[in-house]
This record gives sequence, C-alpha cells and structure tokens, in this order.
Amino acid sequence: MGSRAERTRDRLLTAALELFAERGYDGTSVSQIAARAGVTEMTFFRHFPGKASVLVDDPYDPVIGVAIRRQPPGPDPISRAARGIRSAWQQLPQPSVEQVRTRLRIVAKTPTLRASIAGGTAATEAVITDALTSGGTSRREALIAAGAVMGALNTALLEWSLTDGDDLGKAIETALDLLEDRRG
Repeated sequence: MGSRAERTRDRLLTAALELFAERGYDGTSVSQIAARAGVTEMTFFRHFPGKASVLVDDPYDPVIGVAIRRQPPGPDPISRAARGIRSAWQQLPQPSVEQVRTRLRIVAKTPTLRASIAGGTAATEAVITDALTSGGTSRREALIAAGAVMGALNTALLEWSLTDGDDLGKAIETALDLLEDRRG
C-alpha cells in the first residue's frame, strides 16, 4: 500500500484533482485541497511546494540524466537525448494513465499554468544539458538539443491529454521516434 507519506501524497493528489474538476484550477485553494484530503495546509506543503506542483512536478529528472549519460557518445545530441529518455521511460514503473491524462488536461486547458510548465521544462532541460555536456557535447549544442527534445515531448503529452485515444507510452514513443528519425 505504500508508506504513510506516499498515502498522504496520493490523498492530496486525489483531492486536488477532484476539486480542480469541480471548481477549476483557479477556483481551488490549497486550504480546500488539504481539507478534502483530511490534512493541514502545512502537511500539503510538506508534499508539494505549491498548488501548481500537484500537476506539473516531474520526479523522473534524475533517472533521465543517468539514462542519457549511459548512451554512447556517437549519436548527435538530439538522438542521444531521445535514446536516453526512451531508456528511462522503459525502466520506470508505468504511471496511472488516467491520472496523468487528467493532470495534463487541466494544465493544457489552464493558461495560468503555462509558467509552471515552463519551470518544470527548464529543470528537465538543465538535467538533459548537463548529461549531454558530461559526454562531450558543447554547451550550445546540448542546450539546443534539450530544448528540441522537451518541446517535442511537451507537445506530444499535452496533445495526448486532450484525446481519449492512444496510450501514454505511444505518445512518448512517437515523439522520440520523430526526434531520432528526423533526418529521413
């Protein structure tokens, strides 16, 4: 069932998603989320730095960095990053697809969350850039590759969230395939 902390985090996430569905993201406060989950606001902030992080936190950055570093240095930086992310995705436990879809759908439909996506993307781009430069890629090329990869993944994930078809893995694999096969 998971640790007490994991159960509390799950209750907070469930409460937040329910309230966002009922009242909208902007119409929901942290205190309402905490109350629905049966915890204090302080407990909420022990698990999430803010309301937006319920939707946009990405716990996979360390795994992505390690997986990119393990890729052979031969491919161009975009392909190396894409292959590393594919490897990381295959190693990770599959998340709840409907929960991911619900979270991303709220983000896709809420203009005030765009800045939160940008912050999360910047953090992941920094991890990708660091992993690529540690393998000998110039900083400029690593920054460009990280931006290209994250742009493709964000677009694929947000578009996927607005549909009821395709599975999450296919959306990610399609973006990574396009990145690796871009030269025809």
